[in-house]
Amino acid sequence: MNGTMSNPNVLIVDDERNMCELIETDLRLRGINSRWCLSAADAVEALHQENFDVVLTDVKMPGTTGLQLCRQFTETRPDVPVIVMTAFGTLETAITAMRAGAYDFITKPIEMDLLAITLRRAIEHRQLSEQVRLLNASSDDIGAFGEMIGKSPAMVKLYEQLQRVAQSDAAVLICGESGTGKELVARSIHANSRRSEQPFVAVNCGALSETLLESELFGHVKGAFTDARSERRGLFLEANGGTLLLDEMGEMPMPMQVKLLRTLEERSVRPVGSDKDIPFDVRVLTATNRDLETSVAEGRFREDLFYRINVIGIQLPPLRARGTDTLRLAEHFLKQFARSERKSVDGFAEGVAEKLLAYSWPGNIRELRNVIERAVALTRYDKITIEDLPEKISNFSAGTLFIGGLDPSELVPMEEIERRYINHVLEAVGGNQTQAARILGLDRKTIYRKLKQDT
Repeated sequence: MNGTMSNPNVLIVDDERNMCELIETDLRLRGINSRWCLSAADAVEALHQENFDVVLTDVKMPGTTGLQLCRQFTETRPDVPVIVMTAFGTLETAITAMRAGAYDFITKPIEMDLLAITLRRAIEHRQLSEQVRLLNASSDDIGAFGEMIGKSPAMVKLYEQLQRVAQSDAAVLICGESGTGKELVARSIHANSRRSEQPFVAVNCGALSETLLESELFGHVKGAFTDARSERRGLFLEANGGTLLLDEMGEMPMPMQVKLLRTLEERSVRPVGSDKDIPFDVRVLTATNRDLETSVAEGRFREDLFYRINVIGIQLPPLRARGTDTLRLAEHFLKQFARSERKSVDGFAEGVAEKLLAYSWPGNIRELRNVIERAVALTRYDKITIEDLPEKISNFSAGTLFIGGLDPSELVPMEEIERRYINHVLEAVGGNQTQAARILGLDRKTIYRKLKQDT
């Protein structure tokens, strides 16, 4: 039987039958499968026959002791954590157990609630370690579309959509939080389209003033303005035959929106200072981290332009909704920066993967990349340790209400603050949704919906 988070499997080893039966009964009521053995020899045979998530063994047994069994399992099955039970809860016993390779130890008489918590933690550790092992054994794990990385359900769904989008010439609006990889998606669409041999050109509409953006996009003739000492073709013509990405579309000034709409509708550009229109053949992709529909409703974005650029809409998932893709990306960045820094760093030390998965990544992939680059630069070892991570990640827990400092890249959307606070309240009331709903002033269905949309 394969152990899973929903149906974990524990091997109990104790020479006292009554103790084995007591633990087995309690674990069964908690939804944890178990099998028990009265000797170390039987336990070794059981581990060869069946797949267990964790071994729970007594220290004092006739013949082979629990500590000896622990050493043996550490050598033959290092992937299975061992928890040692002892009636002698001294520091010396604990140290001896840890030196023997034990994951943890628990004292007799056993508190069953504490045992269940310890087992759950060991089970999660084992399954996360297996995920990391599979990631380490894989290649750079390039995804199913271009150079995008990830195998989560959210990304598989995105790849399927992008495969269809790439074959079309329709305008695409790529939406997603800052740092989710909108330009990479645009480049991947271009690379998989019939225009792939032609230019891909990108411009950040929020980084230029209205005058500079107009000249950048449409070009200008000599003498059109003070610094126009020569003619400039403009990015629409530079991208002719290929693809033009208008990034940060939500930042475009309203007067430029009018000019852009005319350009898209007529499929021609008029350079600044010219009275002639020049036709072009360009596929236009746009990207934004803003809610353009809200901007339209508030009068900050033209409705007609919105419908012109949003023929096909693509919503990129935030990193926190992509599960173990976080580890895939972290492995990719680790290899990349280890090469560039010429350092022999080849993986993550114990506990790092848990921290990376627990953190909510408000800055998404860009933030993760920055964190791994920093860790590779700072580490003194051949693996990234928890100490190499920023404090906001190494000290992060699900109930942490960190919302960012003064660095704009660390600031998070309001819905992320809401999600964290709901989780914080739920943790404080022990998961009691009725009590949480009363504190939050929401009904239970609303709480479930708000948490569900981020998973």
